[in-house]
Amino acid sequence: MQPYTRRVIEVIRAIPEGCVMTYGQVAAAAGSPRGARQVVRILHAMSEKHGLPWHRVLNAQGEIALPEGEGRYMQRLYLEEEGVEFDLRGRVPLERFRYEPPAHEAGPDESRECEPEERP
Repeated sequence: MQPYTRRVIEVIRAIPEGCVMTYGQVAAAAGSPRGARQVVRILHAMSEKHGLPWHRVLNAQGEIALPEGEGRYMQRLYLEEEGVEFDLRGRVPLERFRYEPPAHEAGPDESRECEPEERP
């Protein structure tokens, strides 16, 4: 397994229940800020094999990127079961549900972690 692929898998596994990240965020956290499309391919190829919480990764607008159908329905269902909400346009409000993994060098005030239990 390539090092970047391994890092992407680690980042996705670290997304807490009730939180989401965008493909671009995952790519940047794994060390390749322009690697969002690679993240899509890795998720498609390795989600089942590695038991990844694939449903917690959305596009940059907070939308489910899958086409209409069972996969899209299941992703929304899984997110809603975790307490993630959608607005009337079908978007997750990223300002509320986005997970910002702590940077290795950042202090506790320099990162924002999604904490579902604190939501109203």
